[in-house]
Amino acid sequence: MLKVLFELFLLYLAYKLIFDFIIPLYETTKQVKQKVGEMQQQMNRQQQAQSNTAAPGAKPKSSKNEDYIEFEEVK
Repeated sequence: MLKVLFELFLLYLAYKLIFDFIIPLYETTKQVKQKVGEMQQQMNRQQQAQSNTAAPGAKPKSSKNEDYIEFEEVK
């Protein structure tokens, strides 16, 4: 009788472990991986859009009217 109760208790613990811990953990992990993949795709699209808008070989124009302060190293 005691052995049967112990086995039922172990089955209950295994059931709780599987359905209250392992399955939710698996589902959460799957959702996180999906969101990370979506974020990576979005970042790749943004990088491609930025690289397409910038002309290859075009250098940014430097303004000659910019202030430049020369300095000397003091010892």
